[in-house]
Amino acid sequence: MTYTITATAVRRAARAGLTAAAALLLTAAAPASAGAAAAGGDYLYLMVTKGDGRSSDTRGTLLLCDPPQGHGRAAEACAQLDAVGGSVDALAPADVLCPMLYAPVTAQARGQWNGRPVEYRQTFSNGCVMGARTGAVFALDG
Repeated sequence: MTYTITATAVRRAARAGLTAAAALLLTAAAPASAGAAAAGGDYLYLMVTKGDGRSSDTRGTLLLCDPPQGHGRAAEACAQLDAVGGSVDALAPADVLCPMLYAPVTAQARGQWNGRPVEYRQTFSNGCVMGARTGAVFALDG
């Protein structure tokens, strides 16, 4: 019984730490996004979390599109988003064969495009499916 209580306490502490880390990341990105908004530029704060929601493997970046920067494939991601008016849901899926492996990833985007707020969150069965569905936008690893 002590083990269960201890494990639960550890999980709660880890979640609290993740929440604090996410808040810190968003706070750190706020001045840059505020500057982009003031300049009228398009920007999205992108995050990808691997796992089933209990994972701490989260990566994020601020994608700025005037000029493209802050992302390994910023020019490509900005061009893809520009073609669909900043709507991640409207990106055309790539014709790719992905393995039927369950290794969930959650993609999140928050920011503005053409002066309109953008909010996006989707969980995919694996990284291949995410990449096929979102193109270069959430390609944060390379």
